[in-house]
Parts: sequence; C-alpha cells; structure tokens
Amino acid sequence: MLKEELVRRSPLRILEQSIQGGLGAGNIGVIASRKGVGKTACLVHIATDTLLQGKHVIHVSFASRTDHIISWYEDIYREIARKRELENEMQVHDELVKHRVVMNFSQHGVEAEQLLQSLRAMIVHGGFSADIIMIDGYDFRSGRPESLAAIKAFAQELGIVVWFSATVHREEPQVDEHGVPQVLSRYAEHISVLITLAPVEDRVQLKLVKEHERYVQEELSLILDARTLLIAESE
Repeated sequence: MLKEELVRRSPLRILEQSIQGGLGAGNIGVIASRKGVGKTACLVHIATDTLLQGKHVIHVSFASRTDHIISWYEDIYREIARKRELENEMQVHDELVKHRVVMNFSQHGVEAEQLLQSLRAMIVHGGFSADIIMIDGYDFRSGRPESLAAIKAFAQELGIVVWFSATVHREEPQVDEHGVPQVLSRYAEHISVLITLAPVEDRVQLKLVKEHERYVQEELSLILDARTLLIAESE
C-alpha cells in the first residue's frame, strides 16, 4: 500500500468525522484513562498519522524518557507498516523521523511559560514549523487551569493542534455531571475535545465525552487493539 492510501484508509478519518472534521488548529484535545490503558499509544498513533501526511510533530513527555517515547513511535510505525503492507517502508520511516521532535520535561518546578518558551524557540526561532504538539504525562492534579489557558493561547497564536494525555486515578470520583473525569473538571472550558478510554475484554473502547461546545456520551466506532496498540474500526 502506498503512503497516501494508508492515510486515506486510516480509522482516524472516522475520528475526524466524529469531531466536526478534526480537533482544529488552536484547540486542545485530551485523551484520559487510568494508567496503562493506552493513552500514550493513542497519542503516538494520532501523531504518526499526522507525520504520514507530511506534517511536523513535537512530542513533549513529562513522564517518560525520550528513548522510551521513541520506542513507542518505532513499535507503532512497524505495526502499521506490517499490517498495511506499506511500500518503501524504510524510506517513509526516515521521512517521518525528520519531521518529529521528542522533548522531555520534569513538571516539578516547570511552569507553562517555561515550556512555551522552549517550544517557541524551536518553532519560531529554530524553524521547526510544528503542526501538532502531543503533551504526554502532564499531571492535571498538580497543574493549573491557567497553564492550560496559556498553552491554548499559544496554540491559537501559531495555529497548532495540541493533544494531551490525562491520568484518571482510581481513588478519585469517576465523573462530574457532564461525564468529565473529576481531575479534568476545572480544565473543561479550555478543552475542545475529550476522549476517554476503557478496557473491554481484549480491546480498549474510545468514548467521546466532549465535542467542541457539546457534552456527549458517545462510544466511537473505534477501538484500541490491546495486542498491536493500533487504533482500528470496531467490527
């Protein structure tokens, strides 16, 4: 399969249709679940789909080392290429690597302004014109809504899409009156799209909770395969 056909047939096109054509530049999306369910895999899958479209990705990790995140990209790309029998696999791989930057931060003592200074230096002064930023492992319990507001303003200024992962802890109340995990309730006004993950037997179900201005409780016709870590259409 050619790269262009792979992009066209990606199950992520279904996700785009479900959220009014996509998250959209200047907006923040969040994928939330308990630990170990598949948040990072989902972020990497979305990022890889973006890279296959010839766009640029910055992946910021607050939880994992850079080499660990790169391993996620390598594993998921390898599975996609194998499953779809991608032509020119290594050539495509090398193109994707050129369009991707992985950064590691410790959230302790790091304010949003410092993160945004580093991102601005890379994007504006360094000439790496990112189309999407993935922020993985951010601790929403110790974070501040003002930080998310600053990141959203940055994304709107530069026309960038931002996706976060969010961990829902077992000891916390499940959801508020809108179905939003309690840990994210105080951030909800800054979040355009919220998707939760829940393990169901040998798969992980994706549920759309917020879709721009609407709160919904809609199971998406997408699953995360527990074995391959790929997002796929449900049967």
